[in-house]
Parts: sequence; structure tokens; C-alpha cells
Amino acid sequence: MFPRLSCIFIFTMTVKQICCIGAGYVGGPTCSVIALKCPDIKVVVTDKNEARIKAWNSNELPVYEPGLDDVVKECRGRNLFFTTDVDSAIRESDLIFISVNTPTKMFGFGKGRAADLRYIEAAGRRIAEIAKSNKIVVEKSTVPVRAAESINSILRANTKPGVSFQVLSNPEFLAEGSAINDLLYPDRILIGGDQTEEGCRAVQALCSIYKRWIPECKILTMNTWSSELTKLAANAFLAQRISAINSISAICEATGADVSEVAHGIGTDSRIGPKFLTASVGFGGSCFQKDVLNIVYLSECLNLPAVAAFWYQVIEMNNFQRTRFARRITENMFNTVSGKNIAIFGFAFKKNTGDTRESPAIYVCKHLLEEGANLHIYDPKVQEHQMIMDLTYSEGIEDSYKVEEQVITFSSPYSAAQNTHAIVVCTEWDEFLELDYKRIYNSMYKPAFVFDGRKMLPIEQLQNIVILCKTIFPQCL
Repeated sequence: MFPRLSCIFIFTMTVKQICCIGAGYVGGPTCSVIALKCPDIKVVVTDKNEARIKAWNSNELPVYEPGLDDVVKECRGRNLFFTTDVDSAIRESDLIFISVNTPTKMFGFGKGRAADLRYIEAAGRRIAEIAKSNKIVVEKSTVPVRAAESINSILRANTKPGVSFQVLSNPEFLAEGSAINDLLYPDRILIGGDQTEEGCRAVQALCSIYKRWIPECKILTMNTWSSELTKLAANAFLAQRISAINSISAICEATGADVSEVAHGIGTDSRIGPKFLTASVGFGGSCFQKDVLNIVYLSECLNLPAVAAFWYQVIEMNNFQRTRFARRITENMFNTVSGKNIAIFGFAFKKNTGDTRESPAIYVCKHLLEEGANLHIYDPKVQEHQMIMDLTYSEGIEDSYKVEEQVITFSSPYSAAQNTHAIVVCTEWDEFLELDYKRIYNSMYKPAFVFDGRKMLPIEQLQNIVILCKTIFPQCL
């Protein structure tokens, strides 16, 4: 147990410059909003990836988020800067965010479960080597519990005389597609630090930045380990809800119940609530699977096999849902998709983002490719090279399909659907609600199929087209 210190009356350090190591989905938007709300603070976002920094300094940002362009344009060149000069940014800043990638390990101990912390460690070593004055180091990346302790160990072992560090945990709770709104109006800000006088000073320094636009009652402070675990647990709970309703959707299909009605009935219970109870093809993104697996690995390391097995079932149910959806497509198309053209509507893991990490579309597409289907893929924000890379990468296993021969990308949903046997909706882009489905139907082979992995399409409209055209639009899920 840690003694809880009151940080209210402790003198707060002054932050004049902030540096962020990592210009990805978290670092870029977070620092852009900080620059917007703290015009007197210089904010420098750094990354070794020259192409990414070049994009941040252009009119085509590497991250798509509604509202992000406007924020960057207002602040860039004034108090917001993007650079590959990591060392200068570290040397000149008072507070340093570490916002680098923490993927799941694909080799060695903890393979498939533990987080790969090589980039976190590299950032910590670089800070220790370059810093010539006291720094507040803030882990912003999603990390396993006690990662801050590892950063502390690296910094202490390499500290120069007269230089001291305070390491804080400040996990992000951003939903891609609404990140700017989440940053401007967050549910809460979590800050964890050492429960010492120096730790409290560092915590209050970071608090003073967020207080510029966030009510103090929404800024929660705690010890470092609690902050790290809260982030993992929050995402695990949300992922658990999605897997739970997806398991119910399988029962609904077998019994004739409507999963939307069941979810609505459950969601009206004030103890449960309606959020994250929408059945779909499964969850994706950079956080949910990785964070659940982090809890699985932590539980295994703590010799808690029952806890590990419980949380691993959340992942297993997600895998089951993706595979079940792909199998239903094949079953409904006369048990074969070999040689058939199938339009994939949406490749990002959710709408309003170009992020494809752990996107359900990748898994559905791979299943269909393995069955011999030809895919016509359309997504308004995902670039062709990203789709091809995601479908080609197979963790060292040689695939039986040929992406270059079986996959074509399109810049229009109408073009993608032309001369296809079926449409598969994998991402809930709003534009899919406004399409002329009669026009689409007329351009497809008959019988034509629609498989809605997001339960979003206008069913009655499609049914009217079915009657008019005397064919069927069966829906999966």
C-alpha cells in the first residue's frame, strides 16, 4: 500500500516546453490539442519517421480525425512543431510524453500476450542520455502494469549528476474517430505518480496543463500502478461487453430472436446501460485486443490461471464472431465463393478513422481469399498500400491465396460493387446509409447478396428492392 499524499499545497513546477516522442494516433492529436489550449507553451512532436513528420507538416496529415486538421492549422508554426530532431526536443523540454507503439510480442516469452516494450525502453534510454536538466517523463502509451517502474530503473541507472527525473502515468482514453472531442471534453483525465513530495509536484505540474480547459473534478490522481491498471481494465471491460453481446447474437440467430431488440432490452437496465452493446463482426483497433492480452499475461505471471482464462475468452469470442461471419457468407452463397467477386465496404476497424490495426475486415477478407474469392475493396480513408500490406502480412506463414491477383481496390462504392456477387459491410461508414442500392443491385450478378457485419443498412429499403427485382438480399448478423 502507498501512503496518499495531499498534493494540493505543494509548489507546482512550471512547464514552458513539452516534447512528445511518437507522432502517431495518440501523440499527434493529444499534443495538438494541448498546443491549442496552452498557447503560451511550446509543444514539439518528434518522430524518427521522416515521412510521418513530413506529413504532419503538410496539408495531408498522416492521421485522420474529424476536427484535427483545423486544430493543427491553427497551432502549427505558432507553438506546435513537428520534427525528427528528437534530441533537441528532449534537451529543451521540461515535460516529455512517451507515446510510442507498444504492440503485442510476436516472439519469445509472452508471445501473443505480453506487450513489446522495446520502443518504450529505447525512448527511456534516449532521454537519459540526452537530458541535461530535470525532466518530468510521462508514459502516454498503453503499457502493462509496472512499465513506469522499468522506465524509472533505466533513468536512475543512467542519470547524470545534478539531473533528476519524475515518471508519471497518464493513459489516453481516446476513441479513434472522436479523438479531438475526447481530448476537448474527456470523461476523466488519469494521472499516476510516486506518492512522494517530488512525485506530487510532478503530478501537479501535469494537472496544471489539463486544468486550462478541463474541470478539476475530472482530473483523477493516484499511484502509478493504479493508473496503469485502470487503463487496461477499462478497455478490457469494454471489450468484454462487445464479446458478450456477440455471443448472444449467435444464440439469437439460432433461435429467431432479434439481437437488436435483446440489446435494447438489456441496455435499458440502468445498472448496465446501452453503450458497447451493439452486435457486430467484432472489435478491432490498437487497444482492446492488446490490453485484454496484457491482462491475460499479467494474470499468468501472477499465477492466476482462472483469471487469465476468463479474460482470454473475451478474445476467443471475438475470433469466433469474425470467423462465424465469414463462414456465414460462404454458406449463404451456395457453400462456395471460389471465383466469385465480392465487394468489401469498409476496411478500417471503425468509421471516422483510417486505422486498420486488428480490423475485423482483415480477418474476414483473409477467410474469403482462402476460399478463392476475388475482392473489390472500398474504404474512404484507408490507402491502397495499407490494405495490400494488411492482407499480405501473415506472420511468417505462406498463404494459399495471391493478394495481387485476387484483390482490387476502388475509389467509389458503386465501382466496387459492379459485377460482384455480394456486398460485405465491414465498417459502419455513414455514407453506406445514403447509397442508391437499386443502382448497386442493377450492376451486380444475380442473385445478389448483402451481408451486413455492422447491422446498419436500411433493411426495409433493401427488401423493397428485393421484391421489385425478384431476388434476395440475405443478411448475416
